[in-house]
Amino acid sequence: MLPFHQVVADDFEAVNRRILEQLYSDVELVENIGHYLIDAGGKRLRPLMVLLTCRALNYKGRDHLDLAAIIEFIHTATLLHDDVVDTSERRRGRLTANAQWGNAPAVLVGDFLYSRAFQMMVAIGRMDIMSVLSETTNRIAEGEVQQLANAKDPAVTEADYYSVIEKKTAILFASACEVAALLSDASDAQREALRDYGHHVGTAFQLVDDALDYRGDAEALGKNVGDDLAEGKPTLPLIHAMQHGTSAQSELIATAIRAGDANRLEEILSIVETTGALDYTLQAARAQVSKARERLSLLPENAYTRAMADVADFALARTH
Repeated sequence: MLPFHQVVADDFEAVNRRILEQLYSDVELVENIGHYLIDAGGKRLRPLMVLLTCRALNYKGRDHLDLAAIIEFIHTATLLHDDVVDTSERRRGRLTANAQWGNAPAVLVGDFLYSRAFQMMVAIGRMDIMSVLSETTNRIAEGEVQQLANAKDPAVTEADYYSVIEKKTAILFASACEVAALLSDASDAQREALRDYGHHVGTAFQLVDDALDYRGDAEALGKNVGDDLAEGKPTLPLIHAMQHGTSAQSELIATAIRAGDANRLEEILSIVETTGALDYTLQAARAQVSKARERLSLLPENAYTRAMADVADFALARTH
């Protein structure tokens, strides 16, 4: 457990129990795949955002535990569908669900997790929360389609890239904070600030993730370095490298993106380094973290808001 989990350790354990309780199904395969995914662990930053936000705002109820579980179910459903679309075989150092059971069960269990999340939302009974999360899941789906459309296209711009990560990653971080603010009856200004905080943290998280794909360690990452290139994803390190490399270097990267081919990964890694593309990407992440920390100024000063600042710093400093 990371240090910023410890200030809500009891809540975090309660959420883990709630997740396992809500995975119940009469269909054994649903429970098997669901437990396999949850048992894989992960940092669970998105549900953590719910817990820290509610505690920072002095929320006294118990619905924040279900809300955190809902956020984790939505996130896990997106991972299941993502791995099928990307034909990924490893996540968090283990076989993906689609590699273990096949694409059809992985997609359908993802659908189960989405629908279970909405059942739990109905039980909370807050239309404002349902409105935010229904919009969020719709936007995530749009982001997945947009990323698919951008695949193997070296003409994708920085603006196109940021549009995808806003929908695919940043929005769920933002919404986790926003619905926690709603549950806690925060002011409109605090709600907006918290949504911005989550958005900036989520953006930084994805920027670092995309940088790690060209500088990380496969064992620590739990996936292969260069996976994004093999999937033909034009992420910011490649976009910047193509803009600032020689014509021959740019064409080498463009050809690899078009083919979804990582066979010349070592050469491309060298280009990404020498063009400063990774430093550029990490500097962009650093700017997002700075903005995230600024938005916390509207919250009470306490151990929970300090932990939220630490989460923002972790998004930048992490190695996996």
